[in-house]
Amino acid sequence: MVDMSQKHLETTFYQLDPQAVMMAAENAGFEPTGEFLQLNSYENRVFDLSLEDRSHLIAKFYRPGRWSRDTILEEHEFLLDLQAEDITAVAPVRQKDGSTVSLQEGLWTAFFPKVRGRLPDELLDADLVKVGRLLARVHMVGARKPAPHRPTLDTAYHGGWPALTRLEDWIAPEVRTRYIDAAERILEAIEDTFDPAQFQRIHGDLHRGNLLNDGQKFFLVDFDDFVNGPVVQDFWMLLSGDEDRLEDEQNLLLEGYEELLDFPHEQWEWIPLLRGLRILMYSGWIAHRWQDPSFPRLFPDFGSYAYWAKEVEALEKISWDL
Repeated sequence: MVDMSQKHLETTFYQLDPQAVMMAAENAGFEPTGEFLQLNSYENRVFDLSLEDRSHLIAKFYRPGRWSRDTILEEHEFLLDLQAEDITAVAPVRQKDGSTVSLQEGLWTAFFPKVRGRLPDELLDADLVKVGRLLARVHMVGARKPAPHRPTLDTAYHGGWPALTRLEDWIAPEVRTRYIDAAERILEAIEDTFDPAQFQRIHGDLHRGNLLNDGQKFFLVDFDDFVNGPVVQDFWMLLSGDEDRLEDEQNLLLEGYEELLDFPHEQWEWIPLLRGLRILMYSGWIAHRWQDPSFPRLFPDFGSYAYWAKEVEALEKISWDL
């Protein structure tokens, strides 16, 4: 491994230029034309590269210090396992040394095929059944082996107690006690409720932005936050939030899912706790990334009373029902 200080790696990460991106692609065994487009990503640096054969490749430079080589390889292994079963998830391509990840400019780097699809504006009844069936196939593969280097979606995860500790100095003083009390109740309830024996490899961040449709089928993208966790985590962010539609949406997802796999129905009760964990995770993530020069611009209200008043209301709404 290249011996570089964290500060130097971060500088390289923030200042990746076209020449460095093209050189990385060439070093990995590809033939870029020099044309590229930087894509939006909060966590990584991602580029759409044109190749000499007129195809496109997505280059992903992982944020330094976030994932180790082992954790990245487990992400790729899961994707390749899915690909081997003809499941529509976007897997990395192998580089000239046969691996799916290499060290370029001191940064772990991977390349993915470019896929075309659109975000679903809404999921119709038939769509929900199809997505349920897709999730069952993903979870069948996910259950076959563990991912020992990936995080586990519990209170030790970066959205749990570590996030709450990190946030204590950020929370507006007027609501700090209320926020901490509500968060602690949620985290304690998670520890009392979740059954780690039911955890397995899952997508982990499956909102509608990571579910695309190419006109014929749905496919999954962005396994960057893939974790060991409960399968319901891959369901709840796909729900519309419309209380009048909630039961119908759940039943339609289950209709497709249970054609192939039994669903652990007790996990539906875990959704409010998962929502609370995500609220903590999101704010903890912003605080952790605050030294990234883009984050103060992206989240200008973070740290304001209005921000924390909204957050504490969301957490208390969950905690009061526990």
